[in-house]
Amino acid sequence: MSISTSKLRLGPLPKTETVKITIALTTALKADLERYAALHAQTYGESVNAATLIPHMLEAFMARDRGFKRAVLPRAIAAQRNEKAAPG
Repeated sequence: MSISTSKLRLGPLPKTETVKITIALTTALKADLERYAALHAQTYGESVNAATLIPHMLEAFMARDRGFKRAVLPRAIAAQRNEKAAPG
C-alpha cells in the first residue's frame, strides 16, 4: 500500500520554547497521532513522537479558525495601540 505524503498539512517542525501540560486522549486518537508521527517521519526524514506533534497541530488548527481570529484580532490590535500610546 503506497501512501501519498504530499498532502500533510504539518510541515517540518521548527525548534521552539515549550511549556509542559497534561492532556487526556482517546485510545483511537492516540493511535492516529502515532500513525501521523510515523508518516511525518517518513515524509521529512526526522523521527518525531506523537507528543511533539500536538502543539504544532493545535497551532495550525487555531491559525485556521476564523471565529478565533475574529475574536482575538481586535483585542490584539487594541493591545498594540495601547503599547504605542503608552509614554516611553
